[in-house]
Amino acid sequence: MSKFDFEHEIDIAWCPGCGNFPLRKSIIMALNELNLDPTQVVFSSGIGQAAKMPQYIDASYFNGLHGRGLSVAQAIQSVNPKLVVIAEGGDGDMYGEGGNHFIHNVRRNPNLAHIVHNNMIYGLTKGQGSPTSPKGLETTVQITGVYNEPLNPMALALSLGATFVGRAFTGDIERTKDMIKKAIEHKGYAIVDIFHPCVTFNKVNTFQWYKNHSFWLDETHDPKDYRKAMDLALDTERLALGVLYQKEDSIPFDEAHPVYREDKTPIIHRKRDIAKVNELLK
Repeated sequence: MSKFDFEHEIDIAWCPGCGNFPLRKSIIMALNELNLDPTQVVFSSGIGQAAKMPQYIDASYFNGLHGRGLSVAQAIQSVNPKLVVIAEGGDGDMYGEGGNHFIHNVRRNPNLAHIVHNNMIYGLTKGQGSPTSPKGLETTVQITGVYNEPLNPMALALSLGATFVGRAFTGDIERTKDMIKKAIEHKGYAIVDIFHPCVTFNKVNTFQWYKNHSFWLDETHDPKDYRKAMDLALDTERLALGVLYQKEDSIPFDEAHPVYREDKTPIIHRKRDIAKVNELLK
């Protein structure tokens, strides 16, 4: 139990064996170890099995439209930069419907953590191929196999200038927890793409498959080395886990924006001159 667990029993609507269960544990452990105040933590999510995660953590959350978790997260963080904001969703939600928001959040560099549950399939809508589904994967819709090239979110984030790019695997709860902590502590936009199995609809990319095809980076890797990070991101045979890249002198959106350059008071706490507002509206 932690302050981010509910005291009462909750009904979690995930399939037994789903990778979301250990990921929930990693997130709660990360929030607890950072000693965060639940009233100052806000999740934002869209639609999907992954997007249900905030409903199962005792903190504030906004659950909105499919693919819109990131846009709402940035709005929340921009209005009140003192909050810890986490955008949460699956590979379909965040890279498919929310792909445009993903691209432009990288450009704006808001101070938030972006956690993507990547099981390479649509779970809630019953097993269609997602943007990260491998070629040839037979699904409930692509019955002769997926024929599109899969999206490479790590390479895309790096190419756009993301200031923190990481990847984890729910088969290692401790190291996944550490990755989430680093993402939350990072100053700027931090994406963590997290592999986990969908035991119902993806029979290829199983727990064992991820275990066999991924490896954790060790202390010899320099996360400041952009070219090395890109090489790792482009290697789709041996999938690197850990912090691929981190820019330490990142200037987040709320510090770069003119609204906050001189007055650091969160917009939500500023007093409005109604007469001036009315004049503008006129």
